Formats: sequence, structure tokens, C-alpha cells
Amino acid sequence: MTKKRVSKEEKRQKVVEELINQMFNIAGHDVCYQDIKDRKDAWYQEWEMTMAQNDEWQTWGAEFIRKNLRLNKQLAQREMAMVGLMWGLKFSDWNK
Repeated sequence: MTKKRVSKEEKRQKVVEELINQMFNIAGHDVCYQDIKDRKDAWYQEWEMTMAQNDEWQTWGAEFIRKNLRLNKQLAQREMAMVGLMWGLKFSDWNK
């Protein structure tokens, strides 16, 4: 019996799930990907994170992407920036 290979798309989906879970974890919210995956509204506007928490998440995420999608540092940072734009939480301390 051979194991089915994971497609690139399935691997990317798993990475996105982990990134979103870690974002909620770092921001201190008791929410996970499974809670928001079928929502069509702007769910990311319901919760907040600080800019420092976002920096921590961006750093963690870029390294996670490097390891799991085998991208170089620059591409991983760019990919993580796009994840932040698409699904990142709003900042609670933007105007301070």
C-alpha cells in the first residue's frame, strides 16, 4: 500500500490553515481556522491584534512558509505579506 502524495494545492491549504491558527494564537483569541473557514463575510474585522503581534506573526509565518513550501527567504516573506493582506486581523494600536 502506497501513501497518496499531497498535491501542491493541498500543501498550500494546510499552510494557510496553520498560519491563520497561529495568527489567532499570537493575538490571544480563542478562535481557529475551522471556526471561520466557511464564512463569506469580513471575519478578519471582528478581532484585533497589535502591530507587535503582527510583526511576531509575520516573522513566524515567513519561517513556517520557508520550511513547508521550500521557498527562499525573500519569497517566503513576500508570500507572508500577501497572507497578512488577505487574512490579517486589524490593528488595535494603529493610531498610537
